[in-house]
Amino acid sequence: MGKLIIDAHSHLWLKQDTWVDGKRILSLKNGRSIFMDEEVQMLPPWLIDGVNSAEVFLSNMDYAQVGGAVVVQEVIDGNQNEYLKEVQRKYPDRFFCMGMAWNLDEAKAVHEAGLKGIAYPGHRMKESLLSLLPIYKYMEEKGMVLSMCLGEDDKQIGEMREIIQECPQLKVAIGHFGMVTTGAFEHQVELARESENVMVESGGITWLFHKEFYPYPSAIRSIRQAADMVGMDRLMWGSDYPRTITAITYKMSYDFVEKSTELTAEEKSAFLGKNAERFYGFKNLPELPYLKNMSE
Repeated sequence: MGKLIIDAHSHLWLKQDTWVDGKRILSLKNGRSIFMDEEVQMLPPWLIDGVNSAEVFLSNMDYAQVGGAVVVQEVIDGNQNEYLKEVQRKYPDRFFCMGMAWNLDEAKAVHEAGLKGIAYPGHRMKESLLSLLPIYKYMEEKGMVLSMCLGEDDKQIGEMREIIQECPQLKVAIGHFGMVTTGAFEHQVELARESENVMVESGGITWLFHKEFYPYPSAIRSIRQAADMVGMDRLMWGSDYPRTITAITYKMSYDFVEKSTELTAEEKSAFLGKNAERFYGFKNLPELPYLKNMSE
């Protein structure tokens, strides 16, 4: 039997071409992008055309034995609704794709397009999270999932708590592992106590502990701390692919958890796949056997 691994936080795009706060974001060649007016290595250098496609991701997933992935969106990548609609249609068993929407009509269009949730980079939003309450209500009614990445602002975390209380049946995934390296960590994780429908996913955890680097012992300790706070059944692994794999391989973004001696086999299984399978409703995931590297 193959292992069950699901990535609860990833990104796809055909091209980055947008502006955020008056600053440019634009795909270049060789994995580089203009990001907030600065040239950076956005993707691995072998993605020479700047396209972060589902097919390349699936190749990485198959190699790393990752059965399914949740694809969220970020304003820094531009609106990818049209592309993700096609990804969801072509690969319905492998991907759980989320749209971007800023009003109720856009939210309805996301649902009608077959996308399964809506993702918000709350940490980049200047308006109150409560201003989008009609959208959350609509999502609750339609059984969609809300992905929300929050900043360090206590007011914003309080708004998220109010949203959870107002929409008790809405499934909510708190991203970036509650911004674990900041003072907001415990307050964000505690949101999972508000409802059985709230989870915390670790997308970006290797980025947040980048200075420590692999095998990220402090990240393991933070997973242990969060599990002690709300239970391992409320936590999910996420990679933040593809930005994080400019520094490490895709498989490294989870195998530091597999190799840890501080978590039990049952805890690892829940964190790496079983919790996400239950929460997002993945079915018919492929069994992906281990393929030996020629260098072994």
